[in-house]
Parts: sequence; C-alpha cells; structure tokens
Amino acid sequence: MNRLRMLEIIRSPVITEKTTRGSEHSQVTFRVERAATKPEIKAAVEGLFAVKVRAVNTVRVKGKIKRFRGKLGKRADYKKAIITLAEGQSLDVTTGI
Repeated sequence: MNRLRMLEIIRSPVITEKTTRGSEHSQVTFRVERAATKPEIKAAVEGLFAVKVRAVNTVRVKGKIKRFRGKLGKRADYKKAIITLAEGQSLDVTTGI
C-alpha cells in the first residue's frame, strides 16, 4: 500500500473526552474512509506512524438530523476506528505526520 492510499484511509484523529480516556489504555481513535477494511486501517496506521497495532475496532456512525432556520438537514455518516496499540507503543495524534 502506498503512502497516498494510507493518507486517504486515515482522515483525522477524533479528540473527545472519551477518546482521551482511551489513551490511558493505549487506544487511539481516527475517522477513516467508510469503505476501509480493518486490515487496511491496520496497515495504514502501522505505515504512517511506525507503531505496532494489536487490534482494530470499527464503528459506523449515522449522521444526526439537525434543524437550521426551520429547515431539516442531515450530517454526513462516517466511520471511526479505535486502534489498540501493542504493549510499550505510544502515539501522539496532536503532532503532524
């Protein structure tokens, strides 16, 4: 897999209170391409960040329906991946690639 494909798979890190608590257990959460598979996500994280991945869990999040000035709108659906790193590995998502 080339670097361009890896950058297409990993869209952005998810930084929330819940994902920050996951970092205590060697977990990192990313927004990923909706068509990406677990083996592709694992290869992309290992290739981009030079870490060893132990497990990949994915969640397909449905977009919420919101109202703006009386009109209905819908946020986009997306997929997120919770990456569990191997023992002794760490990843700082606040720095650039």
